[in-house]
Amino acid sequence: MKTVLWVLALTVAALACSLPALSEDKPAQATRHVRSMSQTVTAKATVEAVDLKTRHVTLKTDEGKTITIAADKRVKNLAQLHVGDIVEVVYHEAVAIDVIPGGAPPSTTVESAADTAKPGAKPGAAGARRVTIIATIEAIDEATQHVTLRGPEGNLMEVKAQSPENLKKGKVGDSVRLTYTEAVAIAVRKPGQ
Repeated sequence: MKTVLWVLALTVAALACSLPALSEDKPAQATRHVRSMSQTVTAKATVEAVDLKTRHVTLKTDEGKTITIAADKRVKNLAQLHVGDIVEVVYHEAVAIDVIPGGAPPSTTVESAADTAKPGAKPGAAGARRVTIIATIEAIDEATQHVTLRGPEGNLMEVKAQSPENLKKGKVGDSVRLTYTEAVAIAVRKPGQ
């Protein structure tokens, strides 16, 4: 399990380091943090059967449920998977919302990173993706706690603030940056390791 978490942490760190650096002639804009949410889900199953010809793998969960999956050609080292091996999956997702005073051009950015097992090792993979959307605040209705945003495609969206205090963090003309990050790590180990 520690290996899976380590791979997940490295993947998220690699994605964060892949962000483009800010231009030196433009000072970074101070943002106002509005809200963050995150969750991590882990699952574990034991390999019950491996059919290398059809690439079908049968797994049994800790709850006793049996499922059969077809491993596509992207799954490397399938021959290293054996009955009794433990498959562990860790999935993490996070959302952060910030206000950029003075505004920023509406945009959408998608960044991703992925890695798979080395030849001869047990099958495994890790990947992460981050989507960042910047939208402009067009209107704020304190009575209904709604904010109208103009997205990168020019579309308008009305959202309800989770807290009236959040309405005070921005004004018409400012921008809202929504960052959604997800990462998954899959690792296979021998029982008892």
